[in-house]
Amino acid sequence: MKTFGLIGYRLGYSFSKGFFTEKFEKEALNDHEYVNFELDTIDEFPSIFEKNENIGGLNCTIPYKQEIMPFMDDMDEEAEKVGAVNTVKIIKDGDQIKLKGYNSDVYGFENSLKPMLNKNHEKALILGTGGASKAIKFILEKLGIEYISASIEEELFEKEIRYGEIDEELIKSHLIIINATPLGTFPNVDTCPGIPYEHITDKHVLYDLVYNPEETLFMKKGKEQGAAVKNGLEMLHLQAIRSWEIWNS
Repeated sequence: MKTFGLIGYRLGYSFSKGFFTEKFEKEALNDHEYVNFELDTIDEFPSIFEKNENIGGLNCTIPYKQEIMPFMDDMDEEAEKVGAVNTVKIIKDGDQIKLKGYNSDVYGFENSLKPMLNKNHEKALILGTGGASKAIKFILEKLGIEYISASIEEELFEKEIRYGEIDEELIKSHLIIINATPLGTFPNVDTCPGIPYEHITDKHVLYDLVYNPEETLFMKKGKEQGAAVKNGLEMLHLQAIRSWEIWNS
């Protein structure tokens, strides 16, 4: 049995497990399986290989996208620049294995966001400063889009502001607004980032990394103002497809 899997903390429902299990069934890959590896700490990571001799590839989710990096023998250039790994390629070298880290979130986010943009989308407001925002910032820089992030952390870094600083002027000058927080995720569907939604217009794009529920409160409030909205499901599909390409290249 060739084993693929997802590394995380408390995983519960996993998009990756559902996606790849369905893929293997559809393509009659009966000797393939996808499992969730729940680790209490990243120090348990090497034990995966001790208990599973035929690992074909791994995904990695929060909170380990950065903590897994020291375990890599090599890093893809994009993953190194982003500073986070969500895809691990297993390279067989005789009796030894070598691990190479990639970030397929970059591919997923770029190809999901780009179709929504036009020449007026020059500035973005990112809500949240956690690990999810790293790939977002990398792609915005690649696309030549200025950005600023709203943070709830005690210490502010470059290009970060408090939520209380998000006013009408800032909303109207930042036509891309990205929710990179978990706010609005099922079962807490009645929550959303605290921004002045009344200043959003039909020129805005609101992108929510949350995909469950299909339409978050953040997205609903944007639609009410005429904005174009999208959730994170397409991004997940794209990054999963990219992971499969990496494992099999």
